[in-house]
Amino acid sequence: MERFSCETKVISGPGATESLKELKAGRLLLVSDPFFYENGTAKRIAEGSGAEKICYFTEVLPDPTVELAARGTAVLRDFGPDLVVALGGGSALDLAKAMVYFSGTQAPLAAIPTTSGSGSEMTDFAILTHGGVKHPLVDRRLRPQLALLDSDLLASMPPRLAADSGFDVLSHALEAAVATGAGEFSDMLAREAFATVYALLPASVGGRTDVRLRIHTAAAMAGLAFNQAGLGLCHGLSHSLGGAFHLPHGRINAILLPAVITCNAYRAGEKYARMAQAANLGGSAAAVGVRNLKNGLVRLRRQLGMPGTLAEAGIEPHRVWSRAAEITEAALADPCCATNPVPVEPFMIRRILEEVTGRA
Repeated sequence: MERFSCETKVISGPGATESLKELKAGRLLLVSDPFFYENGTAKRIAEGSGAEKICYFTEVLPDPTVELAARGTAVLRDFGPDLVVALGGGSALDLAKAMVYFSGTQAPLAAIPTTSGSGSEMTDFAILTHGGVKHPLVDRRLRPQLALLDSDLLASMPPRLAADSGFDVLSHALEAAVATGAGEFSDMLAREAFATVYALLPASVGGRTDVRLRIHTAAAMAGLAFNQAGLGLCHGLSHSLGGAFHLPHGRINAILLPAVITCNAYRAGEKYARMAQAANLGGSAAAVGVRNLKNGLVRLRRQLGMPGTLAEAGIEPHRVWSRAAEITEAALADPCCATNPVPVEPFMIRRILEEVTGRA
């Protein structure tokens, strides 16, 4: 028996943030990074809601920490909002979700993603960092009640951010497709998200803003897919490496994904082949489909000017190997690995690190 739910209301298109006024909030807390406050976007959105009292928490940083979440939670409890709005990329959304969760407030959360990658606006996941380790939180209470996919916020997204976040969507879709919790609903969402982003990401990175809402929608679809199905070793190891070296999450995924496919192919080859076919990469036989999928991802990565190894991303191999034990331990403890199609063992992580570290 398969169960599937999408309890987050989605409003998408130009001017989607204007629908906040329909919630008739009296006291609104908006969570964002300093950039969106300083350029006026946060104030425009908050004031456009019609709320009588507005509080801004603008301390969001990449890889938000447990300590930052605690500070934000204290602000939330002191202000007592009847609506919380998260504006920004995955870090802002994850921090706001954690603040709402730890505060115990009953105020609804409206998520406004400004990057097309994390899918956090649709999921029960939030990532916090503590002691240099990324810790995924997974709880139904972390899921936003409202997701506003406003294409007006995507026009100025820098090319590198578009590339990094786009590969995050590709990794979400591929991992959801082969995860142990996958089903018909998550499979359809994952295939459509993967095919859309694989086809349109070069245009988006090249400056075609007309395709960005479709990628934005695909990011939300991939979020729904992995929220149902789970993720896998790519994300478990990406969280570990990201906590250790502070590279953008999507960039690490782009480096890891082909190597992870190799590790999982003996059990998930047919599913990978279906994803290759969905993206018009061909390969009716599983082995051919896996090869075409890997080659297609490597070509796309190269086309977008993304690094193929950790060394190319600025992380020297000796730095990786000097911390290999703790990286492996953190990856094995990551809940994302629990739904990998192949049980994750230390030798698999070592094999992947050997492939992706780069020059000796």
